Amino acid sequence: MVKMMAKMTGELIPTRTTLLQRLKNWQDQPSWQDFFDTYWKLIYDIAIKGGLTEIEAEDVVQETMITVARHMPNFKYDRNVGSFKAWLFNLTRWRIIDQLRRRRGLPALDPSDNNAEARLDPSSESLNALWDAEWEKSLLDAAITKVKRRLDPKKFQIFDFCVNKEWPAGKVAQIFRIPIGQVYLAKHRVSEMIAEEIKRLEMKAD
Repeated sequence: MVKMMAKMTGELIPTRTTLLQRLKNWQDQPSWQDFFDTYWKLIYDIAIKGGLTEIEAEDVVQETMITVARHMPNFKYDRNVGSFKAWLFNLTRWRIIDQLRRRRGLPALDPSDNNAEARLDPSSESLNALWDAEWEKSLLDAAITKVKRRLDPKKFQIFDFCVNKEWPAGKVAQIFRIPIGQVYLAKHRVSEMIAEEIKRLEMKAD
């Protein structure tokens, strides 16, 4: 599924400048919910793969979101300076390292400390590779979730059986007792909706 959508839409490097601008307003709850829905699972999964427990990973999600909120009032996005992807990764990585240090009763590292990088926990060394691996998948998952909420459950099931379960169209048509043409149409329309949702989230920020 991930390969199919990546081929259909190209490189998935999200975020939208307009969304970041809206996040400067603390009262814009829909935009903050949009941001959370899009990125929380990415942050959580990276924290888990970074060696944290579920509770610690939840704390990383919360603390990363709080850090983003604190930066937003003065945040100026400039893709020439650095990508949003890298910026969010750095915020997440520091929160993961903080959790690992708390286990040992050590104070959190100060990101302004120029020598802190050399003292990072060894378990964080692979986080960059993990982040890259999870980045596109998390955006695809977010797009699918948003589309699924808007769809008739039957149409999404048809799409799911065709694409994820890789059932032949004839078998899907038989299961749902519909013409095979409706199966192809549902698959095409749902795929288009997901691609459009990805484009809505997408911006080349690298």
